[in-house]
Amino acid sequence: MRIIAIIIGILLILVIAQDGFETVVLPRRVARKFRLTRLFYSATWQLWSALARKMRPDGRRGQFLSYYGPLSLLLLLAVWASGFVFSFALLQWGLISPLHSPDTSISFATYVYMSGTTFVTLGLGDVIPLSSMGRGLVAIEAGFGLAFLALIIGYLPVIYQAFSRRETNITLLDARAGSPPTALELLKRHSHSHFPDELLQFMREWEKWCAELLESHISYPVLTYYRSQHERQSWLAALTTVLDASALALIGIENLPVKPMKFTFAIARHAAVDLAQTYGTPPVRDGKRLSSEDFIALREQLAEAGLVFTNEETAERRLAEIRSTYEPFLASLSEHLLIPLPDWIQKGERVDDWQTSAWDHFLPSTPSTIDHAMRGE
Repeated sequence: MRIIAIIIGILLILVIAQDGFETVVLPRRVARKFRLTRLFYSATWQLWSALARKMRPDGRRGQFLSYYGPLSLLLLLAVWASGFVFSFALLQWGLISPLHSPDTSISFATYVYMSGTTFVTLGLGDVIPLSSMGRGLVAIEAGFGLAFLALIIGYLPVIYQAFSRRETNITLLDARAGSPPTALELLKRHSHSHFPDELLQFMREWEKWCAELLESHISYPVLTYYRSQHERQSWLAALTTVLDASALALIGIENLPVKPMKFTFAIARHAAVDLAQTYGTPPVRDGKRLSSEDFIALREQLAEAGLVFTNEETAERRLAEIRSTYEPFLASLSEHLLIPLPDWIQKGERVDDWQTSAWDHFLPSTPSTIDHAMRGE
């Protein structure tokens, strides 16, 4: 029995140490299916999302889902720490390490207590090992505890910085593409005297954003569960908007160069596909996002803004072909993460987040008044 405990303890230490290294230090995706972190997030997210699905899709559910990312990270760190403490306790117990203890009887709980105080480097000294082997294990565990603390100190700021960089551009998208953002609004709001130079510059910045999103969310998958501060904004909606706008450019819009938009489309689709693969969510075929009637409305609204397809006869078919290369991956991520995708055509009156506040009833201006002022009317 004690030999089995020693073997289990050694295996647990190696598994947890490898999992922590791959999650925190290793800057690439691990293809191996069996991973402690993957099992942890799969189990906890299934439970958390199951509770969320029973709620109405409103602000209350969004608030509930926003807690998962930070809480899961703290819980994962606690699982790692508890695993180390339990594993070293198994080793000490399996080796029948003699202890100096104020208790007359020494049980497995005593070894767990000693392991816990050693791992967090409390050094109380009320329970200490008497053998050379036991002291050596205590020294090794204390080293693991210090390394674990150093990883936490370095890991949490990196997570926050990556989240902050992601959200900065998402916030800037509000005024340029609406809330929630759509490709139609993005193109319409850039269709002025500086079109297409300003739009191309804007899309180049989002090309870099997609590359950073791909790198950071594969290196630190927990970021995927971090929600944006505003309810109608999300990294998935922003990625969808970039892909939709690029897809419209690829089918051909007069005075809009195609080649620069190809690069943006390529990295954005790369991000969508790789992130869907990371979570093991297969593509979902859903053709309801843009119906034929919606495409006609889309074409008419673009024409009102002075944006005309170069070949209107084949535009709908070509757009459907391009959409089929990325929308199934976005749909699978949306279903898995419970993040809604933005529509191609906004239904009803649009009011952006920046146009609203909690004290609107005290202000004489309305969103429409602001829109007219911004257009110089």
